[in-house]
Amino acid sequence: MPASSRNIKSPRRREPLPEHFGSLEEAGAFWDTHDSADYETSMRNVKMRVRLRGHRYLVPLDSDLYRKVETIAKQRGISTQTLISMWIQEKAS
Repeated sequence: MPASSRNIKSPRRREPLPEHFGSLEEAGAFWDTHDSADYETSMRNVKMRVRLRGHRYLVPLDSDLYRKVETIAKQRGISTQTLISMWIQEKAS
C-alpha cells in the first residue's frame, strides 16, 4: 500500500439523521450519542433574535417571613416574586 493511501482517513459510517424526533427526550438521546459535526451538511443557517433580560438576584428570606409574603401575594392574585419586586421598587424610589 502506498504511503499516501495510509494517511487518508476513510469517512466514518454514520446513522442517518432522523427527519423528525417524536419528543425532546428522543432528540436529546440521539444527540447524546452522535456528533453534530457528522451532520454538518444536513444543517441550515437560521436567523433568530435574542432578547436578553436583566439579571436576577437571590435574596435570602426567613421562612416565616416568606410564608407571610406568599399569603399576601395569593390574596392579591400575584406571584410572590412580583409582590416582593413591587415592594422593593416602592421603597427604592
